[in-house]
Amino acid sequence: MDARLRISALLTASTLALTLAGCGEDDTSAEDPTPAGSTSSPTADSTSSDEPDPADPSATGSPDEGGETTVPVYFAGETPQGVRLYREFRRVDGDPFTAAAELLTTGDALDPDYRSLWPGGTFASVEAQDDAIVATLADEAWTERGDLSANGARLAAQQLVYTLQGVAQERLPVRVVDSSGTPAPLFGLEGDLTAAAPLEVLALVSVSGPEEGATVADSFTAAGVASSFEATVPWEVRDSGGKVVVDGFATAEGWMDKLYPWASEVDVSGLEPGTYTFVAMTDDPSGGEGFGPTEDSKTITVE
Repeated sequence: MDARLRISALLTASTLALTLAGCGEDDTSAEDPTPAGSTSSPTADSTSSDEPDPADPSATGSPDEGGETTVPVYFAGETPQGVRLYREFRRVDGDPFTAAAELLTTGDALDPDYRSLWPGGTFASVEAQDDAIVATLADEAWTERGDLSANGARLAAQQLVYTLQGVAQERLPVRVVDSSGTPAPLFGLEGDLTAAAPLEVLALVSVSGPEEGATVADSFTAAGVASSFEATVPWEVRDSGGKVVVDGFATAEGWMDKLYPWASEVDVSGLEPGTYTFVAMTDDPSGGEGFGPTEDSKTITVE
């Protein structure tokens, strides 16, 4: 076995030990080492990679001149490791915590490949306090697990934790309370909710830009985060029939231990105007013997 395949085998074994494999539409099969509902604080290494991408100037969380705020919202999507979370940056009006939570709970994603694990409902309020982000339940509908599996409930809780911590730009725990301000369970999970390690709940590659439905001309900068073999993030532009018409790769700032930012210039000046799909993926050194590459795709229009 050559060195590349030996490394691939080690990575596959490591991934099997760490990942939450999907068990149905809203499910994952393995236990989280740092499950939602834990009162322990995440380490810096387990969360620092999920700060806004340095290559993405919109990932600031500060209101722009029009009064809108850019917030990260985490939605669920399919990956070779099962259901994982993908980040989508959205511009919202009004209170960013409330707006981001509403996008999450309603599943109002721009990307049709994304969805929410949450059943219908809404929070009465969401606000950052000194020691926690406090989400107040509108009723008791989300206190019990309902139709969610145990692992599906944990991943749904991670949607909320990652989203609200991203808005706050601080790793505060998320505290769910009832209308009287008394701590309440979320989907049966008791206690303050903290972030699980990114490699356990997030997709191994995601695209922050271009956003779904973007219009581009000549060239554009694609960017996102990934944990991919030897920091290589292959990408493709595919036409409406799925044919690869442009391809290349980005080099992320690191790999294996967490998600790292990546960015690449994509030249589409030679393409006819029309609708295309930009796809970023993880490198697959196993040649199809392992899980296969994780992908994130965005529909774009070339002028």
